[in-house]
Amino acid sequence: MKRPIKHLLTSPVIALIILALGLSSVPIVTPLVTSGRVAPMLTGADQVDQYLPYLEGKRVALVVNQTSIIGSRPSVDSLLSRGVKIVKVFGPEHGFRGNASNDAKVSDEVDAKTGIPVISLYGKNKKPSRDQLADVDLLVYDIQDVGARFYTYINTLDHVMEACAENGKELLILDRPNPNGYLVDGPILEDHLHSGIGMHRIPISHGLTMAEFAQLINGEGWLPNRAQCKLHIVKVANYTHDMPYELPVFPSPNLNTQQSILLYPSICWFEGTIISQGRGTYMPFTVLGAPALKGKYSFSFKPVSLKGMSETPLHQDTDCYGLDLRQYDTAKLRKSKQLNLVWLMELYKAYPDKERFFDGAQSKQMGNFDKLAGTENLRKQIIAGASEAEIRKSWEPGLSAFKTLRKKYLLYP
Repeated sequence: MKRPIKHLLTSPVIALIILALGLSSVPIVTPLVTSGRVAPMLTGADQVDQYLPYLEGKRVALVVNQTSIIGSRPSVDSLLSRGVKIVKVFGPEHGFRGNASNDAKVSDEVDAKTGIPVISLYGKNKKPSRDQLADVDLLVYDIQDVGARFYTYINTLDHVMEACAENGKELLILDRPNPNGYLVDGPILEDHLHSGIGMHRIPISHGLTMAEFAQLINGEGWLPNRAQCKLHIVKVANYTHDMPYELPVFPSPNLNTQQSILLYPSICWFEGTIISQGRGTYMPFTVLGAPALKGKYSFSFKPVSLKGMSETPLHQDTDCYGLDLRQYDTAKLRKSKQLNLVWLMELYKAYPDKERFFDGAQSKQMGNFDKLAGTENLRKQIIAGASEAEIRKSWEPGLSAFKTLRKKYLLYP
């Protein structure tokens, strides 16, 4: 169970002690050292003095969820106590409180704690309407992302920027670190595979913070009619893309450990296969398996219905056999700066009925692999037995071109 976090630890000595004791639920932030002094990383939201005067006298709408905290307190509660006039909240996938399952319908509501109207931006209403923004002077976006193309919070950002541009509203972004900020890898999304899990021509792992991504959207004219959203950004203080960052609040029900967050870019494409990623367990995105792999792997797990996480998981109530990645050394990913392709290649090779590996007709819980990958080529290459080197070569020159483009919009080294 996740334990509440009272503060962030910035002392390297304390951090090593915590790691030795196994207290991994405490977030550890690697500090920057400037002129011999430790400068702690601070999220945009934590730098209240930087933006509170900017909110004064304005009717404010927040685009937030459970990851939106100032210190250890929810941003909504903290800003209300500071006299900010919050007229409404817009919530993304998983809801304002972050307790809705993946793909679950999230309805509009009135927040029981504050009495503030909460409008869902996941479902039919993907962006704030003109009427919903009529009584709003300024929108504030503060949601923790994990740096993957198929993680839908970047879509929410895009839609909010579009609404702001259409209605002449400014967007204040309180930036947060990208826990996978070091990683820029994967095939570039092909236009014909545009979907709700892939809106822009970017690789699977983009290595940008949300504020940087917003600058990319504006700079490349990705909004309809190349419209521009007026942005005001509060940067993360003392942050670099290579800085390890452990999230103080988990961003969604099935990314419930730091290990799952770091493995997610390399594992989510399994949602387009017959292989379970551990949905229906308390260790999602850290295990991989299927019933048909019995006898080939000794490790097993059994997906069950879990309210608020996965009510009808793939292979429900059936033992799945495969890989246990809970202790996988994610430093290997950081060192290589690459997605892990080996697991996908290995499990396809091990699966006895290969024609069914990518066949989404078997279950409503299987997604479209090509849309997740952003290309049809990866599926075809896996089936054909292409080498890892051949697969990675096929991602060029698009991946290198994106890395060059990305540099124009970076706020951090």
